[in-house]
Amino acid sequence: MELKNLNQLEKATSSSQTELVRMGICLLFIAGIILYTSVQMQGIEQGYMLIIAAMIGGYMAINIGANDVANNVGPAVGSKALTLTGALLIAAFFEAAGAIIAGGDVVGTIKKGIIDPGAISDTDVFIWLMMAALLAGAIWLNLATYLGAPVSTTHSIVGGVLGAGIAAGGFGIANWGKMGAIAASWVISPVLGGLIAALFLYIIKRTVMTNSDMLKAAKRVVPLLIMIMVWAFSTYLIMKGLKKIWKPGIEIATLTGLAIAIGSWFLTSPMVSKKSDAIKANNILEEKEGVNSLFTVPLIIAAALLSFAHGANDVANAIGPLAAINEAILSDGIVTKASIPLWVMLVGALGIAIGLILFGPKLIRTVGTEITELDKTRAFCVAMAAAITVIIASQLGLPVSSTHIAVGGVFGVGFLREYLKTSYASQLHTIADKHDGSEREQIEKYLANFKNASVEEMARMLKQLKKREADVFLSKSERKRLKRVYKDELVKRSALMKIAAAWIITVPASGLLAALIFFTIRGIMAS
Repeated sequence: MELKNLNQLEKATSSSQTELVRMGICLLFIAGIILYTSVQMQGIEQGYMLIIAAMIGGYMAINIGANDVANNVGPAVGSKALTLTGALLIAAFFEAAGAIIAGGDVVGTIKKGIIDPGAISDTDVFIWLMMAALLAGAIWLNLATYLGAPVSTTHSIVGGVLGAGIAAGGFGIANWGKMGAIAASWVISPVLGGLIAALFLYIIKRTVMTNSDMLKAAKRVVPLLIMIMVWAFSTYLIMKGLKKIWKPGIEIATLTGLAIAIGSWFLTSPMVSKKSDAIKANNILEEKEGVNSLFTVPLIIAAALLSFAHGANDVANAIGPLAAINEAILSDGIVTKASIPLWVMLVGALGIAIGLILFGPKLIRTVGTEITELDKTRAFCVAMAAAITVIIASQLGLPVSSTHIAVGGVFGVGFLREYLKTSYASQLHTIADKHDGSEREQIEKYLANFKNASVEEMARMLKQLKKREADVFLSKSERKRLKRVYKDELVKRSALMKIAAAWIITVPASGLLAALIFFTIRGIMAS
């Protein structure tokens, strides 16, 4: 056997062994759930149903960690503010902390009010419905993770509840108005996130990156941007992440967040100034890289805070139906609100952390590197967009998805870069069109450098070009050819199409799957 074939065989064997280790850890986690719930449910009628539901809840939590958490840390990893290992550890810790500390005391049993619980009178049917919804949502997330598509876990469980609900009570059981709002969020979430992220990136480019002295401009602008970030995240966490501890209104949350943000400005302004001066004095980095480095710490903090808030809010997607089944079995009835026992919360928190560490890297790479190139400045804008969009949507009553917002933000900064690069090329054509053909060799050399320049470098080159207009010439045919060359796809269209398709089919796919699972469970239990 050739050495090349031996190496390929060794790599394949190593990969298989890694997968077996991952599956073994997941099975140990599920086995632990079975053991604990078996002890707790002794002597309780239908206790076996809760054991099965707890297993499914653990499976769901693992898949949430594998798929959804990537949105919080993916941009930080893609920009190299965090290593993959560092991101996994930070996200796992803060996701679990958010779920346990601020995950809420109660959870709605009918997720988002999308079906009418009054249409279900049989407790057994209600339990089967919740089990089917939970399992369908988990399977769909598992498939999406395998395909490398970041999807909404909220929409996955919404689709599961809708599909199982219709299977149990007919089409009249569904709240179609609420489903219409959720469908609208497929567009609202990514567009709003993308626009806000692009707006912040444009502001940074105009105020810092195109300045003749970037570091001097950064000393003034970066502390203000960090202050806005602290304001957004403080308000976001007070409203969404600390609801178990404190429930203020939007006015109090905003004013409290503003006070914290102003305090952060006094703290960060001298730090940014000192670091900028050090970079400039010692020539440690190029100006652009120096400005990027100023966003490293804010990005790490943003990733941690997003993970905490995500754990506090989205753990309900894993444990909501499980808490509902637990309450239904213990009280022998259907409830619209269910208390969350500590063991149920731990299933969600630990499952998310395990799923993230074992299977999260694939989606983290997708969000961080496979959509568009991210540096620390762009990743910072995505994090800002995630927090601000959730606050705006919450006050407008829009059912947005944190996944859609974050991924939309990544697309937003990518498309802005495309627009600016094309726009700069068009400016060059306009300027060069005014001159004669005596300096062809000079303009060709200049355009070769322009083609390889970054967006920021292109802006500076165009300014220089405009000052010496009489020295250059570009013919009409050459302009047309160059326009095609410069219209680079800085956003991968294949990634856009794959993710958009996954978003659109999430609710119907998990709904159909849940209906099939419900009919299967009912058939087994009725026989």
